Amino acid sequence: MILSIESSCDDSSIAITQIATKKLLYHKKISQELEHAHYGGVVPELASRLHATALPSILAECEPWFGELKAIAVTNAPGLGVTLIEGVVMAKALSIALNIPILPIHHLKGHIYSLFIEQESHFPLTVLLVSGGHTQLIEVTSYTQMETVATTMDDSYGESFDKVAKMMKLGYPGGPVIEALAQTGDATKYPFTVPLWQSPLIAFSYSGLKNQVRLAIESASEEEYPPIAAAFQKTATDHLIQKLKKYGKQRPFKRFAIVGGASANLYLRGEVEKMLQIYNAPLLVAPLGYCSDNAAMIGRCALEAYERGDFVTHQAIEVKPRSPL
Repeated sequence: MILSIESSCDDSSIAITQIATKKLLYHKKISQELEHAHYGGVVPELASRLHATALPSILAECEPWFGELKAIAVTNAPGLGVTLIEGVVMAKALSIALNIPILPIHHLKGHIYSLFIEQESHFPLTVLLVSGGHTQLIEVTSYTQMETVATTMDDSYGESFDKVAKMMKLGYPGGPVIEALAQTGDATKYPFTVPLWQSPLIAFSYSGLKNQVRLAIESASEEEYPPIAAAFQKTATDHLIQKLKKYGKQRPFKRFAIVGGASANLYLRGEVEKMLQIYNAPLLVAPLGYCSDNAAMIGRCALEAYERGDFVTHQAIEVKPRSPL
């Protein structure tokens, strides 16, 4: 079995995955959303302190499996440096105590493998990764061959939802709040401009849209929040779809997936499904419970690393807050 640890941001999570069957034997996650909601976003130092309490409490439940562990997998990149180190320090301690090696796992690869928890992986695959920290279009050929073909020039898709929610003083995380609010609003009432609409670039940008929304909020009453949220969500998603269509003309989609915390947005899923109809391409998504950061996806990714023998010692593992895929 492999014990996996995830602490790249504000979710403390540990999982145990059986190597031979890929079965997820144990998984637990403790969210810090309530603690960070007051600040409208994640406070790194607070997140680190909360990990230091939550991770040991989860690990205590895993002790019955310690004798059957073959490796410790841990997210070491990318993420918040002060939170990544909480998981890595725990992995080092377990590696020493149990005399087993460490598997360093790239967080974004983990999100891609969230599609295949308790399943075999199937590539090639075009992946849209949307989260609070990332908006990337990735061509995945195998575990070791992943090419980022488009990324954001500034804010991410998920981050823009969080910031709009913060402007409306609706708390954190903003994604579910804005999505729910948008359901009761008229998306045509506020004609926000789609970012990079006339640009030939296949890239993403949300800073301009965020500013448009800010100006609308400043001159509106709270009764106008639903149509503003609906118009924002539509425009933010239209931007993704427009750039995906542009890319699809160059390289038609055969199998497409959405991963990351913002992939839980049902409006986004529906719009991507409509787009894929012209390609007759299936849409793959992770179960809603595994869209946001979790150790189950790290454990599934670790199975591939284990087969490759990508082990490191506790002395060699490094924390890499900024690490491209």
